[in-house]
Amino acid sequence: MRYTMTVSPDFPPIQIAGWYIFNTWLQRQLNEQIHMELFPDFASQRRVIQMDGVDLIYANPFDAAMLVREKGFTAIATPQHKSDEAIIAVLKDSSVRHVEDLLPGTRIAATDDPDVNLISMIMLEPADLSMENVQVQTVDTYVLVAKQLLQGEADIGFFLRDAFTGLSTMIQRQLRELVHSEIHVIRHVLLAGPRIRDRHADLRRILPAMSTDPKGKSVLASLGLHGWEIQEQEDTEFMIDLMDTLVG
Repeated sequence: MRYTMTVSPDFPPIQIAGWYIFNTWLQRQLNEQIHMELFPDFASQRRVIQMDGVDLIYANPFDAAMLVREKGFTAIATPQHKSDEAIIAVLKDSSVRHVEDLLPGTRIAATDDPDVNLISMIMLEPADLSMENVQVQTVDTYVLVAKQLLQGEADIGFFLRDAFTGLSTMIQRQLRELVHSEIHVIRHVLLAGPRIRDRHADLRRILPAMSTDPKGKSVLASLGLHGWEIQEQEDTEFMIDLMDTLVG
């Protein structure tokens, strides 16, 4: 049987090759055919998910809830020492020094990354800002979020922390972090679907051991990861409940 794997579209572009290398490594470990398909945005990825066209996915926390509860996916592993945190950034010479300095009508540049946008909007609450009194411009990538700031088209930008730190040095020098989250328990998760259920145990065996193998370690480095750890079901349910609470 041929399976399909995909990755949440919020990963840095520099990791594209790394995910294809990971997929090749995984195929060899499982002796299975796995097609890697990457999507340019969340909307196109979700359409394929709804059609049951994905078997393995490195999912962001927001989509993990839908995949587990609606599509019967099972959490397999999560990256070691890596949580999903959001950064709100401004131009380096911006007069805004604190969140409370922001006013209604603030122009926001963001991607369609749901968990980052959710966390970022919560961080704007001290300024009494909500979706009703801000202007949000949605762009395809975090590089374009930075571009909106640099061109003066936005006052603040929402970033996934890894995406912000993955920007070029030249861009980072022109931006300044205004505030960042410290939630720690919200994390991307590698999920496996019902069609590949027979290999769930094998995935739980080989992924944690990846960091002890020289080739596996090299693949991890290309993804900016230290290793994988097993994601227990109760931890997944806790994260999903937390996301539901934040949304509510």
